[in-house]
Amino acid sequence: MRRLIGISILPLALALLVGAAGCKRRPQKVEVQATDEETQDLETMVHVADPRGSLQLVRGFHDVEQSAWRWTMKKFSVTLRPPAGAAQNGATLQLKFAVPDPVIERLKDITLVAKVQGVPLEAETCRKPGEYTYTRDVPARAFSGDAVTVDFALDKVLPPSASDNRELGIVVSSVGFEAK
Repeated sequence: MRRLIGISILPLALALLVGAAGCKRRPQKVEVQATDEETQDLETMVHVADPRGSLQLVRGFHDVEQSAWRWTMKKFSVTLRPPAGAAQNGATLQLKFAVPDPVIERLKDITLVAKVQGVPLEAETCRKPGEYTYTRDVPARAFSGDAVTVDFALDKVLPPSASDNRELGIVVSSVGFEAK
């Protein structure tokens, strides 16, 4: 009887071994996809209220207000993609901003300066409230690589107050380069 059981189990055991070998799981290929942040191309012009461009606002920008603009701090920076041909021809930097009445009332004037990759640009002083466009030619030597950092600074800002604990400079709507 023992021998009979051993013989009848042998084909069953072999079938299980062969079947198990055939059921081996093959390693599945895993596809890794980049996140939106990793694949986001830098823009040449950033509208500061657009969520797609917000990653390019490196520092010194407050949250979006009225779905259109942002207050800045005393120092603020943005990273931009150079326009085509900028490494050979240079480009034009444009910052669209406003100076609100309370800034001029309290500070009398405010001066804006900019540097593109460390290359200083001419300052602009605003003595009246209103909308402005800071437009400056940027030499070709400031453009190398796929990203360019523009650092802005104001000579003075409204300090934090009891009603608003933020440092307030100017109100920016867009910043970017135009090809020459």
